[in-house]
Amino acid sequence: MSRPKLAVHKFSSCDGCQLALLNLGETLLQLPGLVDIVHFAEAGPMDEDEPVAVALVEGSINTEHDLERIQRIRRNSDYLVSLGACATSGGLQALRNMADANAWEAAIYARPEVLDSLPTATAVSDHVKVDLALWGCPVNSRQLLGALRDLLFGVAPREERRPLCMECKRSGAVCTLVTGEATCMGPVTLAGCGAICPRKGRACYACYGPAEQVNAESLGRRFEGFGLLPEDVARRFHFIHSGAPAFQAAGKHFRGGK
Repeated sequence: MSRPKLAVHKFSSCDGCQLALLNLGETLLQLPGLVDIVHFAEAGPMDEDEPVAVALVEGSINTEHDLERIQRIRRNSDYLVSLGACATSGGLQALRNMADANAWEAAIYARPEVLDSLPTATAVSDHVKVDLALWGCPVNSRQLLGALRDLLFGVAPREERRPLCMECKRSGAVCTLVTGEATCMGPVTLAGCGAICPRKGRACYACYGPAEQVNAESLGRRFEGFGLLPEDVARRFHFIHSGAPAFQAAGKHFRGGK
């Protein structure tokens, strides 16, 4: 009996989410017993056009070539999973959507007309159907392995819906927002990271994107009470996941609709 085929594809990104797969260590060595990895440039195999059961996609769509590739990958995949901030919301690259990208290119490149850039940096789901989105900057190995196991055994993966504050409470972390007046994004951010930053006494940066319900108005007013200007509050939302609709709207609100 042949094994299901798996492909890992990279677009505009830092490779951090692919490293989450490589960081599985000894567990990764068991993966070839379950799947046939046909494309994973970071690890060696390269056959981008091979039809597969599962395609893992890291990175945002930034060029015409990206657009052509992601459509081809979608056609060749039974299941397509977007990995991490860049693939799920456009990531840090999406910050250019709020600026004049053409002016930037003209200031940097001698011949900007030869560039293949799209007007915006966008999530994979803006262009093709995504069967499962794994948020995170980067995703973690546990999260990725659980999703792969579910898909390979025909189980619908459970999508995270809890806010990060739930992870803080369960781990016994002291609330940085309440006790330290830190500009923590935990109340509006998806769980999944294990509350790494708050457990170290640092505020959450919203690496895992917006939670199911985002009360941005309340959290933003709290930040203003700490002394932040509205522009600074907007930056908290317009950071890693500025392209996520909930954070995009919140940032625009505190910028006065700009």
